[in-house]
Amino acid sequence: MRLLLALQHAYSVPVLAPLVTELLRGGPPADWRVYATGEARAHLPKAWPEVTRVTDLAAAQRFAPDAVLTAENHVDFRLPGLKVQLFHGVGVEKASHYVIRHWFDLYCTSGPMVTARYEALARQHGYFRVAETGWPKFDHILATQPAIGAADPYRHGGVRRVVLYAPTFSRRLQSADDLSALFPQVIRDDEYWLLKFHELMPPALIERFRRLQGPQLQLLGPGDITPALHAADVMISDTSSVVYEFLCLGKPVITYRARANVDKALNIEQPEALRPALDLLLADPDHGRAAREAMLQQVNPYLDGRVAARVLDAVAQALAAGPPRGARKPLNLFRKARYLWQSQRRALAGAR
Repeated sequence: MRLLLALQHAYSVPVLAPLVTELLRGGPPADWRVYATGEARAHLPKAWPEVTRVTDLAAAQRFAPDAVLTAENHVDFRLPGLKVQLFHGVGVEKASHYVIRHWFDLYCTSGPMVTARYEALARQHGYFRVAETGWPKFDHILATQPAIGAADPYRHGGVRRVVLYAPTFSRRLQSADDLSALFPQVIRDDEYWLLKFHELMPPALIERFRRLQGPQLQLLGPGDITPALHAADVMISDTSSVVYEFLCLGKPVITYRARANVDKALNIEQPEALRPALDLLLADPDHGRAAREAMLQQVNPYLDGRVAARVLDAVAQALAAGPPRGARKPLNLFRKARYLWQSQRRALAGAR
């Protein structure tokens, strides 16, 4: 089995990292390469062997993969092999999470809530398969070591609590516009706040928060949010899939005007409710625990560290089974043309 792990954005690295770990561990038997383009190249872990890295399309094509696995919304159609969608988040509340763009032959879903939707879509379209495996990044989060003492770098000068603010970038769903006016007035003397923004957040909005940095408020740079998840005692977010990443560590979350699945967190509707909500959860981290654990069971119940192994098994089974009988994958000509145009633009920008 020849596998190509395709990455373009930095946020894909921790999603595919558990697959690399599993392959390096020796199971299942496979020849594999990491095809890194764009910003992902700068974020590849040093532990990933250089010999496995491919950085141009021609080399990726020569490798002739049986399957291409990615967490991106798209995959280069010029690559041979089964196309496998792993998802870059568990944004189950967002309509975009269920958009079929006609790139993929296999969708690896995170849990029952997502699987039911994708199985219905598979019956509708007929040409792709669905396998419930769990989301690979949960393996990465749970395997990350700094769970003990992770907050120590921030607990100085009397700081006892670490608060993480990690909003979505979606203009319709984001909370940053409304909550920015509260920072840093709501910060207590014994707290340290970490702010982590999505790479697609408008730069002007990020700059608004950057100006607020001080002794108790720090903007984190691009890259993996996992260390911050371990460091924080409580998270503030909105309708972002990062909420579920925090919940897998058993910690409480405040959401601002969440659009769905409000039981996953302590949801507030007005900015002035933020400080009372924080005081409640910092005093009682178990508040709402049963409800959020029940929601996680629907979204991603697989916290056993074996998601990557299930993904690789699902790929092997799909390859053995072959394509479903009946409907064929659409030609998808418009998206393919747009993909080629965007690829050319990126190539020209990189040459400058």
